[in-house]
Amino acid sequence: MGKGPGLYTDVGKKARDLLYKDYQTDHKFTVTTYTSNGVLFTTITVDEPAPGLKTIFSFIVPDQRSGKVELQYQHEYAGISTSIGLTANPLVNFSGVVGNNCVSVGTDLSFDTASGNFIKLNAGLNFTHSDLIASLTLNDKGDTLNASYYHIVSLLSNTAVGAELTHSFSSKENTLTIGTQHALDPLTTVKARVNNYGKASALIQHEWRPKSLFTISGEVDTRAIEKSAKVGLALALKP
Repeated sequence: MGKGPGLYTDVGKKARDLLYKDYQTDHKFTVTTYTSNGVLFTTITVDEPAPGLKTIFSFIVPDQRSGKVELQYQHEYAGISTSIGLTANPLVNFSGVVGNNCVSVGTDLSFDTASGNFIKLNAGLNFTHSDLIASLTLNDKGDTLNASYYHIVSLLSNTAVGAELTHSFSSKENTLTIGTQHALDPLTTVKARVNNYGKASALIQHEWRPKSLFTISGEVDTRAIEKSAKVGLALALKP
């Protein structure tokens, strides 16, 4: 559905993807139909069995304990996702947002039926305007506050800037990360980021065939230049 608040996973997603997605400091090869240890991963999606409803079954063969059933419902003014593991004592997850495609508020919960405890309690607020997205989330059972900002500079060149400020109430630590991205051509994108601890990273990603990506990224500690920089390579094959 094109309109509506989306799902809770969409809260702050643009900024997270800009600042963290595709950065690697090791070597990585992935094929989307298999897990890293070679076990077949299967996802079955039944789209729109009812208006706005999506059903997802996912499991790893032959590990039946990995299976879960997920239901998603998206409406013009709400988005709900719930899942339950296919085990004797499953994890139950629920997330929901209410609002519209401009302003939305929501929560994300996980309950462990084995221990009878909530293992995840998050809440978030999202604001979207024509070329900017701002979000505020409270995570880690109220211990971490995140504020993020994403701004589209140019749609033509896919140029954007973003920032995230994280505050930990328990450790009193603050982390500020800022970053940018730019498309050199329709198949090649460069990204860069830096945080207040002096960690600077950059990457270049090329789509060498449809949905298949080759990425080179690096990270350096600007406060300790004498240390070796970390370099990562990633090859993702998507059938």
